[in-house]
Amino acid sequence: MKLFLDVLTDTLLDTLKMLPFLFGVYLLIEYLEHKASDRLPNALRKMGPLGPLGGAALGCLPQCGFSVAASNLYSGRLISLGTLIAVFVATSDEAVPILLARPEGASRVLALIATKIVIAVIAGIAVDLIIKLLRGKRNQDEEPYRDLCEDCGCEEHGVVYSALIHTVKITVFVFLVSLALGLLIAVLGEDRLGAFLMTDSPFQPFITALIGLIPNCAPSVVLTDLYAAGSISFGAVVAGLSTGAGMGLVVLFRTNKSLKENIAVAAILYFIGTLAGSLLQLFG
Repeated sequence: MKLFLDVLTDTLLDTLKMLPFLFGVYLLIEYLEHKASDRLPNALRKMGPLGPLGGAALGCLPQCGFSVAASNLYSGRLISLGTLIAVFVATSDEAVPILLARPEGASRVLALIATKIVIAVIAGIAVDLIIKLLRGKRNQDEEPYRDLCEDCGCEEHGVVYSALIHTVKITVFVFLVSLALGLLIAVLGEDRLGAFLMTDSPFQPFITALIGLIPNCAPSVVLTDLYAAGSISFGAVVAGLSTGAGMGLVVLFRTNKSLKENIAVAAILYFIGTLAGSLLQLFG
């Protein structure tokens, strides 16, 4: 019981410290997303071969709204597969605000975002070039799907309400995940946890990339906490966050008719994540 209370107290204090910053971040995100959500995807469509560059820039914003929008636009053949991959790889979800909420997080965030943008642009352009060589131009005549933000409450209550709801949800989730990780580390010990995650092993990015494919914000929270605690390497967290596209993959499987193509997208993401993570871990 003493162990539980100690971990509970530490987790609660750490989570409360994050609360004001998380609200500020989500308030800014909601404002940008709802004021510019119509213009940004249209601008992305008009970039043509430079689509992956724009996709990487939009994807690095700390939310998964653009990955959902990109899935819909790709299902309508309005953006290329390379652009979709760039958005997915660059998507950081909850990692950025969680790291920024920590005292030493600023430098880590800059390194993480810069690395993911470079990987996303290279991967997106490479995928488009390969597709062009193998298939030629894809059909882009269909209309994109709309209404990507039906349940956030911003239309009825405004962006402040939406930001508050997101803040409460992610704060509760971060608290629960952090508590679970804290108890796991306390009970198992860092040595055993490190062995499970294959600390210092070249295979660690393969595990984290697989975890990142889970379509939820949980993987980014778990991987970010493990990275901050030193349980996984920078290459491993990059691998996991590169495959973590939030709800983008779920929307893609729902809106895109080709199951084989959707599975291929997930496989490409996993390949990119493991390759990038392994190279970073090897040469980093």
